[in-house]
Parts: sequence; structure tokens; C-alpha cells
Amino acid sequence: MTERFTQIAYEDLSPEVRPMADYILRISSAGLGGPYNALMRSPVMAQRTLDLLDYLRFNTSVPKRLNEFAILIQARISNAQYEWWAHERIARKAGLSDGVMAGLRECRRPDGMQPDEALVYDFCVQLSLNHRVSDDVWARAIASMGEQQVIDLVVLSGTYVMVSMLLNATQVGIPNGEPLPLTVLPPHEIHQRLLA
Repeated sequence: MTERFTQIAYEDLSPEVRPMADYILRISSAGLGGPYNALMRSPVMAQRTLDLLDYLRFNTSVPKRLNEFAILIQARISNAQYEWWAHERIARKAGLSDGVMAGLRECRRPDGMQPDEALVYDFCVQLSLNHRVSDDVWARAIASMGEQQVIDLVVLSGTYVMVSMLLNATQVGIPNGEPLPLTVLPPHEIHQRLLA
């Protein structure tokens, strides 16, 4: 798989875009690579996306461990290699267990999830695969998380659909030639496994 865009160099950016690049360089584990290399090709859209991502990643009402789990769920559903690579280490640092991540990576409902993780799994998998959630899962989420966290979780899931599409469409590779973290599976198999 060959990346479809050449890497943007900081020196080639216009002076108006450099402040945004400076922000990206402060938060990104891959510099201006990953999704940012593609986003920078549309600077106004990139800035608006970064503003949303800033909230969803660093200021959301959803606890960090659960937020990162939701991002990994979307990465697994989308076969988004870079997204998984970038967020696995963040999720681990936030307290998500290796066992839970291993189960998800293998495209199955993870064993040993904490109750709040199981709820996020059910909510995000239903939302992403069915584009809705059951009344039961919705009621449990509202009772456990509250309205703000549920809405933040919905928007996070949708936003990371967009990020996954961006990464997959532009065929972003893993830095330094590291191996791909996910086995690519066809969508129907992912649906069957994760909803089982």
C-alpha cells in the first residue's frame, strides 16, 4: 500500500498555515503525518476539524480510558491501521488493559471488560454498525454516563468515522515501516464478529 500524498514539509507551508502546523506538532506523535498530512491540503477545513478534535480528545466529558476505547472500536471497525497504531499506546496509558485491546484487535467482544467499558463497547458497536442504538443500550448509557457524556461519545464515534475514512482513502502507512497492527477483514465479517 503506497501513501497517496507526499508528506507536506513545514518549510513549504504558507505563513498563515504555520500556526496550525505548530499546534499539530505539539500534539501529534507523527508530526505532520497521519491524518494531518491530508487535512493540511484544505487549511480552513483542517482548522475546523482540529478545533473539534481538540475538544473530543482533550476536553471531552468522557473519561480518557473510555474515550480512547471508543476510538479503538472505530479503528477496528474501519480497518484503520494508523488510527489503531496512534491510539493504542494512548489507550494503554489511560488505563485500558492489554487484554481488552487484544480482544478488540482480534475483532471479538473483549473478555474482562469493566462495566463502563462493556457499556461503551455495546453503545459504540451498535451505533457504528447499525447507525443507531437500542432503547436498552441508550437507557443504560444515559443512566450511567449522563446526557453530556453520551452526546460527546456519539460525536466522537462519528468524527472518528471521518478520520478513519481520511486515513484509509489516503492510504496512510505506519511510521518507520512498523508492522500493521490489525488484520484487515471484510466489513461483513467485522459486523458479524463484533455484534456476536
